[in-house]
Amino acid sequence: MRQQSEIQVTVRDSVIGGPLPLVCLPLVGDTRAKVLQEAEALVNLEPDLLEWRIDGYEHVEDMADCLSLLKEMRTIIGDTALIFTCRIDVEGGMCELSRETRLNLNSEAIKSGDIDIIDIELCNDRQFIDTIKDHTQKNGVKLILSYHNFVETPSEQIIYDKLVEAQTTGADISKFAAMPQNYGDVLSLFNATQKARNGAVQVPIVAMSMGPIGAVSRIAGGLFGSDITFGIGMQASAPGQIPIQELRSGMALLYEE
Repeated sequence: MRQQSEIQVTVRDSVIGGPLPLVCLPLVGDTRAKVLQEAEALVNLEPDLLEWRIDGYEHVEDMADCLSLLKEMRTIIGDTALIFTCRIDVEGGMCELSRETRLNLNSEAIKSGDIDIIDIELCNDRQFIDTIKDHTQKNGVKLILSYHNFVETPSEQIIYDKLVEAQTTGADISKFAAMPQNYGDVLSLFNATQKARNGAVQVPIVAMSMGPIGAVSRIAGGLFGSDITFGIGMQASAPGQIPIQELRSGMALLYEE
């Protein structure tokens, strides 16, 4: 049995940081019809979590439209836990949005009652993070604080420090994702994750190595302390994701309850 998180996070029927790493599928459609089609198809695949990457939606700057689509999506996905992500452009976002737009959209999504977890980046200013954190605490939504590097994998120490920083800044879940240049970078991610799990980080961890070289981390990351892996239902949201059926087959060889 893999080592569990000291502090576990429960959203609906999903326990993050528990006996098994969880599988999350992204919704990345750019139109209302595509988002709803994805939601219906992906919930039938029975993932542990879904993530709406709203930064890929064509009307992301129309607050009323976004919130009505979110509510319609919730009706379709029922009791499946939902992560809401409006990724900042400098860390892989699909469009460039103003700070005010992102802050308002995230805040209103939290207040809607239709999301369970929100993912924002550590690179946001402290006032932005504190505002979001305040809303999550008042509305029973869990907070992921994340770091993404699509160019390279920083040193093992930096990976560890970023996971600790997320927790210290107030995250319910610490997240780190980076692009490896070689397989040694994947080992650095695994080692830093394992050290964080056995060291200062008590909250659940999401740690991924991206691209083809890092694909092994999608399957085996849970052995080293990563508590959520992201697969493909219909479309990928990051390089190196694996179709959910193949992901589950690989994970079944490694994990036992």
